[in-house]
Amino acid sequence: MSPEDRAKQLQTQLKLNDDQTAKVTAIYKAQATKRDSIRTASNGDRDAMMKAMMPLMTSTNTQIRALLTPEQATAFDAAMKERMDRMRQGGGGGNN
Repeated sequence: MSPEDRAKQLQTQLKLNDDQTAKVTAIYKAQATKRDSIRTASNGDRDAMMKAMMPLMTSTNTQIRALLTPEQATAFDAAMKERMDRMRQGGGGGNN
């Protein structure tokens, strides 16, 4: 998904206001740029790429959480946990 699509998805899920959505979009755009750099630098080494991605994902989630109300943060954490559980079960990170 594009950064804009991901932000819109969060906007719907968490009932973000327009200001929050704009800030989340900017965070996702910065993450996409860094993710592409990591992907290029890893030269197809999946393990190296995953190790480099984890701090980026953590940083992105921390930045997004900082923009949220306590209620939104609780819902965000629940959605992230659900996504990680699906990934661990081999279902991927998308909406199934």
